[in-house]
Amino acid sequence: MAIETSTSVPQPAVVMAPDAVNRPRSQPFGALRRRTPLGWLQLFRERSRLATALAGIAFADILMFMQLGFKGALYDSNTALIKSLDADIVLVSPDAKNSQNFSTFSRRRLYQALDIPGVSQAQALYSRPLTWTNPQTGQDTFVQILAFDPRKPALMLSGVNAQAELLKEPMVVLFDRGSRGEYDQVIAQLERGEVVKTESEGKTLKIQGLFQLGASFGTDGFVATSDQTYSLLFPKRNPGSVSLGLLTVEPGVEVLAVRDALAQFLTEDVEVFTKADFVQKERNYWERESPVGFVFGLGASMAFVVGVVIVYQVLSTDVNAHLREYATFKAMGFSQGYLLAIVVEESVILALLGFLPGLGVSAVLYKVAAAATTLPMVLRLDRAIFVFGLTLAMCLLSGAIATRQLQSADPADLF
Repeated sequence: MAIETSTSVPQPAVVMAPDAVNRPRSQPFGALRRRTPLGWLQLFRERSRLATALAGIAFADILMFMQLGFKGALYDSNTALIKSLDADIVLVSPDAKNSQNFSTFSRRRLYQALDIPGVSQAQALYSRPLTWTNPQTGQDTFVQILAFDPRKPALMLSGVNAQAELLKEPMVVLFDRGSRGEYDQVIAQLERGEVVKTESEGKTLKIQGLFQLGASFGTDGFVATSDQTYSLLFPKRNPGSVSLGLLTVEPGVEVLAVRDALAQFLTEDVEVFTKADFVQKERNYWERESPVGFVFGLGASMAFVVGVVIVYQVLSTDVNAHLREYATFKAMGFSQGYLLAIVVEESVILALLGFLPGLGVSAVLYKVAAAATTLPMVLRLDRAIFVFGLTLAMCLLSGAIATRQLQSADPADLF
């Protein structure tokens, strides 16, 4: 009688890690707790591709920095004059377009404004373009003249107020050392205390001092003088017309209340602004009505689009090159979110590494542009933070587009 014997071999017990039973399928092998920096490793595995991506991002950042820098200089330079006005409330003609074209209104409005409770002082400012002979080159050029009663300086500029006594003499002017053009020798002479003479409107002007205001997109510079000299330069102008009315409000009186009272009391040939509102009006003109502001804004937008395209090409190529690896991860149980996190990691790394050289080069270009144009090109912290935010958004948007193909990738179709 045959005896049946079992041929089965006893199997050893499987020893599992204490947390293996409870490990969720979406986190295989403890991936989220001990995550390998796959995004970093993939980027640095292809050094040439990484260098191309960083160069593209830095280039886009430089474009954005320069466009935003020129746009900021546009606003800062064209509002510098208004910010320097020694006034709480400003009266201006409704026909005035910007700070280079104030137009005029009747001087009587200043006397009428003094009848409003709370207004302590009213001062007239005269301004218009002035053609004069550059005393250094002998060529005719344009500057903007600012004229006022030197007994009551209308500008919060120390260089003007400290030398206001000089302006009481007819045909004496002060020159803006921040003017655009060849004036270095003239500035050196004035710093030595010499008097420089030049011609304008068929008359001789004596330049006897310097102040600092700066050129803008609309004017190459400024000269300050008295209202008496202004009348001598332009004898045919209406002596009863002024460019701006500068009103000072008594201490403790609400400026907005005085502004509203003036707006109701004065006729329609003047507009009433607080100084802050007048600055905003000037900014709005250059931002919305001038084509220059639109061009700089469009340039920054195009730089952003260029960066998106460059980063997308790099990330899309990287995803395609590792599509089988991503499919393997899916087959092993890694979630779609984990795979997307790898591309997001790459996007953040590209944003950080690409922004730094763009920032460094832009800082140098700002200094070069400021020296060449005399515009206030300043790399401020808020602008750097804003551009970095755009860079991060640019890279994340590119990464989001590049990972669309991962969502439909089926491991069975890739092997």
